[in-house]
Amino acid sequence: MAALARWCVTHRLTAVLLWLSALVGVTVASGIAGSAYSNDYEVPGTESGRAAALLEENFRGQGGDGGTVVWHTERGSVRAAAVQDRMSTALGDIAELPGVASVTTPYDLAGPAAAPAGAPATGTPATDTAGASAGSGPSAPVHEPGRISEDGRTAYATVAFDRPADEIPPDRIQAVVDTARAAATDGVQVELGGSAVALTEAPASHTAEIVGVAVAAVVLFLAFGSLAASLLPIATALVSVGTAYAGIGLLGHVMTVADFAPMLGMLIGLGVGIDYALFIVTRHRKGLKRGLPVAEAARNAVATTGRAVVFAGATVCIALMGMLILRLGFLNGVAIAASLTVVLTVAASVTLLPALLSFIGMRALSRRERARLAEHGPEPELPTGFAARWSAFVERHPKLLGAVAAVVMLVLALPTFGLHLGTSDQGNNPAASTTRKAYDLLADGFGPGVNGPLTLVAELDGADDRLALTTLPDALRATGGIESVGPVTYSGSGNTAVLTVVPETAPQSRQTSDLVDRLRDEVLPTAERGTSLEVYVGGVTAGYDDFAQVIIGKLPLFVGVVIALGCLLLLLAFRSIGIPLKAALMNVAAVASAFGVVVAIFQWGIGSELLGLGRAGPIEPFLPVIMVSVLFGLSMDYQVFLVSRMYEEWLETGDNRRAVRVGLAETSRVINSAAVIMIAVFLAFVLSGDRVIAMFGIGLAAAVALDAFVLRTLLVPALMHMLGGANWWLPAWLDRVLPRISIENPECRDPDHAKIPWQRASDDGRLVP
Repeated sequence: MAALARWCVTHRLTAVLLWLSALVGVTVASGIAGSAYSNDYEVPGTESGRAAALLEENFRGQGGDGGTVVWHTERGSVRAAAVQDRMSTALGDIAELPGVASVTTPYDLAGPAAAPAGAPATGTPATDTAGASAGSGPSAPVHEPGRISEDGRTAYATVAFDRPADEIPPDRIQAVVDTARAAATDGVQVELGGSAVALTEAPASHTAEIVGVAVAAVVLFLAFGSLAASLLPIATALVSVGTAYAGIGLLGHVMTVADFAPMLGMLIGLGVGIDYALFIVTRHRKGLKRGLPVAEAARNAVATTGRAVVFAGATVCIALMGMLILRLGFLNGVAIAASLTVVLTVAASVTLLPALLSFIGMRALSRRERARLAEHGPEPELPTGFAARWSAFVERHPKLLGAVAAVVMLVLALPTFGLHLGTSDQGNNPAASTTRKAYDLLADGFGPGVNGPLTLVAELDGADDRLALTTLPDALRATGGIESVGPVTYSGSGNTAVLTVVPETAPQSRQTSDLVDRLRDEVLPTAERGTSLEVYVGGVTAGYDDFAQVIIGKLPLFVGVVIALGCLLLLLAFRSIGIPLKAALMNVAAVASAFGVVVAIFQWGIGSELLGLGRAGPIEPFLPVIMVSVLFGLSMDYQVFLVSRMYEEWLETGDNRRAVRVGLAETSRVINSAAVIMIAVFLAFVLSGDRVIAMFGIGLAAAVALDAFVLRTLLVPALMHMLGGANWWLPAWLDRVLPRISIENPECRDPDHAKIPWQRASDDGRLVP
């Protein structure tokens, strides 16, 4: 590490140009290649996955995405001549727009009175979109009955695009939205839903990133008192995260990468990137205050704290790459994308940052610090003020403070026991969004299940199977929890059929999930008995349920592997049984409490609408895996930086009380500053407008806040004081066989630590002999 830092300082311009070239080159390549993200939640081997495969194989040409135009009148009927003429004209205009394959309307084109009152809702927005998008459908609107509610006040039409949503030019989708909304009047409300329309609601600005970086810059300036020093962590993080962001775009062309992966990578990268640079700059500034030359201070900072940064980054990557053991293509892309971001932030911290530090020279110190250094010369920098007083306070009351911290973590973790995994949809969008309004209008007019129909796909082999299939719709209608059953549609070869079932309950309801289980376990096996007929339940709700079940089944193995690998790294670094076990316990506590906060806000809905996060709903099935990976990695960061200083003092003195006291006093300020920065960055992403990213932002911010301000500065030191020398116990036989690694280079440690035998805190908070 020292040699690498020396080269970067000596060839500082080359190091900076190499990083800028990488940023520009990857960004240009990503811009030329374009994005290729895919939210493919299908899991091979599941029933919903088989249903999707049969649809893809036998109903080709139905791959375009669609939108739903919903209109509602509070007075009168949507069958009124004025309403019908206005909406028919608008739908006709939409059908002529580029990129639109077909439009299916509830109105009989022969006249306004053709649709009978109370027509059953046999079609659904989701199903009809697929059915209407078959290749070269008519450009003029097509009539399909059953799209007007029983009270006659709500109707909908489906707009089928000629390609998937992420391949449609945004201006074409916006043209559809504008044309439909132009038909609204004082008496007629017009809203739009669908995956394509949702793209028009995604914020185009980077407000979240700007706010997070701005807050981080303010905290850094308050911590350093130097504008130059406060800007370096920001610059380092932006270069590395920008390179990673563009690289993730390229990654999507070679593997499945979710569309939220770049934002997730940016969220993690900005948080850890700024923090890692903060730790190194802090060590560099201490070297300058000791009188070291700029180049030597930068080299020592990388050789000591830089090694800890590499170790911490490795723990984050190990936790993230643990997702690969789940063998789910959707999560593999997320894991590699996030790991790529962390790797680049670590690399920039130990190469680009020392080069930049050499450029600013002594300006890494504030003017007052430079003046004091010139006047008084190098002086030992001892912890003073609140950090020292708090460290002494924890030493005096470890049992009481430990109990308070444990109670806080337990209370916050309680909502986790009510965690419900499922699909959030446009019904969870902010109340002011047109997709949410369209969703609510459909649910009110046609029942909540219309927004999440189930798709039943049947494999047929002979006349007996066809005969058995003809009796299935009646059996389904007799099943509780089903609102309506659509007609059976056969593929061109006749060996596959599909029909749509609309539940009585919302897609994210537990009752809908129970209906899926009842269909699979009771209703369909009865219909298949005595034949070779195979019927599979698919659709969005069934797919999410299958995805969630697969994840829940593999989650214990995943968590166990991540904990074991993290403990192994800490065992090698600190040569102790107690330190890794406490770290694992603290990490589990941080994850459980963070999930408690997420459940309270997003599932219970406490403050969700107020924060602009939409209606309460279930937690995304993939969220636990990704958050466990990230949180375990981030928790290890603070563990490493806190305990490494305690371990250094323990090796020099053999006094546990002093090691814990000094370690906490010297690291708590920088850990708390780093935590404030990370919390600000994570919370800023709530402004992104994306529910999934907001879940990550709030969950990670809560975990970091609890980790830094409750666990690492309260519960961990309290437990270490109570355990005494047992913290550092390691069986002799294990000590002999374990390889020896060092987080910090002993040759570069601050010699002032060994010279001053700190024992207690004086009245002004300074640790003195």
